[in-house]
Amino acid sequence: MKNFILSIQHLLAMFGATVLVPILTGFDPSVAIFCAGLGTLIFHLCTKGKVPVFLGSSFAFIPVVISANQISNGDKAFAQGGIIVAGLIYVLLSFVIKFIGIDKIKKYFPPQVTGAMIAVIGLNLIPSALNMAVENVVIALITLVTSILINVFGKGFLKQLGILIAVGFGYLLSLISGGVDISSITNASLFQIPNFTLPKFSLEATIIIAPIVIAVFMEHVGDMTTNGTVVGKNFIEDPGLNKTLLGDGLATVVSGFIGGPANTTYGENTAVLAITKNYNPSLLRYTAIYAILLSFIGVFGGFLQSIPSAVMGGISIMLFSMISYIGIRTIRDSKSFKSIKNLIVIIAIILIGIGTSYLSNKGISIGIPITPNVSITGLSLAAIVGLILNRILNHKEFKSLK
Repeated sequence: MKNFILSIQHLLAMFGATVLVPILTGFDPSVAIFCAGLGTLIFHLCTKGKVPVFLGSSFAFIPVVISANQISNGDKAFAQGGIIVAGLIYVLLSFVIKFIGIDKIKKYFPPQVTGAMIAVIGLNLIPSALNMAVENVVIALITLVTSILINVFGKGFLKQLGILIAVGFGYLLSLISGGVDISSITNASLFQIPNFTLPKFSLEATIIIAPIVIAVFMEHVGDMTTNGTVVGKNFIEDPGLNKTLLGDGLATVVSGFIGGPANTTYGENTAVLAITKNYNPSLLRYTAIYAILLSFIGVFGGFLQSIPSAVMGGISIMLFSMISYIGIRTIRDSKSFKSIKNLIVIIAIILIGIGTSYLSNKGISIGIPITPNVSITGLSLAAIVGLILNRILNHKEFKSLK
């Protein structure tokens, strides 16, 4: 019974963020929950069951998936193809790390590049959150304030449920005011197979999505380091970063093949480990099984689809702002901004990442043409320019790679 309760806590901790990503990007939330559970089991298989983590939907992929959906006229199958390619890049990186070591790879992903990329991801997402919030400003504001208050004043496990409580409160107020369409719930059956879909592949979607790996690679390293610190073990060495990255990559590939978003290791569940002091990896595997079973409850999927846009907009404002803050904090903590060369890299990434996306929304496309119909722009362009510019300006840092 104790293990069951602890596993349910992990399920609740990951739930809010995991279902938010598919709701914002057009994926089926039930498929996302299924993929989170299956992806977690794949990860544990790759890491020999040594690392107590749960894999959930990745926020880093939201802006690029939305962009891919736009150029594909709303056909998310092409975004699935891009997600699969990104997952395969993870897998490739895992083999590269195995043969040449993590230290040499990390030199290509310094804080001034990854921090700026993470900040741009959040900044590009905030306008979409505001667009959802304006559908009912009062409900969105109440949801946002509730989430902030719990995040600031909440203690222990209550704080980990902040997203869930804020969304639930906003949903209840919307229901009372008649702002909820419950037809998706009433039309749903008790048992229902998630809406699994096959991927399609296009060069456009792949170019938009794949470069986001630059940011999420270092995010993965940070998650593994944090998890190891909480547990008191060095997971970078045992089972090895190559194996944890392999698990993350294969989970993302499988998710892309059946209609789910990209997966990533979840800090929410690491926080639960810190609170409960129970580091048994089998708890996370039980959680994964519960998530898979939950994805087949049709009424539950119908409920997720009925959540008003204003509620999602309110909670998204805080979450996307936090993503930007994490990027800025990465730069601040590394003190990389104290170097004028690093500052140039940071400014270039932010200006290109935000500027080209803004102009694209205005119908003006600025990027590197690949074919008559394909250009590298937005986050992809910012990532590539950041890597090259950093390599040129900080060339002395790379001498040891030879």
